[in-house]
Amino acid sequence: LEAFDAASKIKVIKEIRSFTDLGLKEAKELVEKAPAVIKGGVSKEEAEVIVEKMKAVGAKVIMD
Repeated sequence: LEAFDAASKIKVIKEIRSFTDLGLKEAKELVEKAPAVIKGGVSKEEAEVIVEKMKAVGAKVIMD
């Protein structure tokens, strides 16, 4: 997660919670300390799905 639109912060937090096992507080902290790694050690296909979902809710993400 590189950055996000302030107006879409809640959507970004909800989307992160949908594919991680983070609680609300942890997901909020991760979003607020951007840039941050959302999820590591995943396949390229899974990472591409995550990137597309995050872009759809207004986040700026990169895949390494």
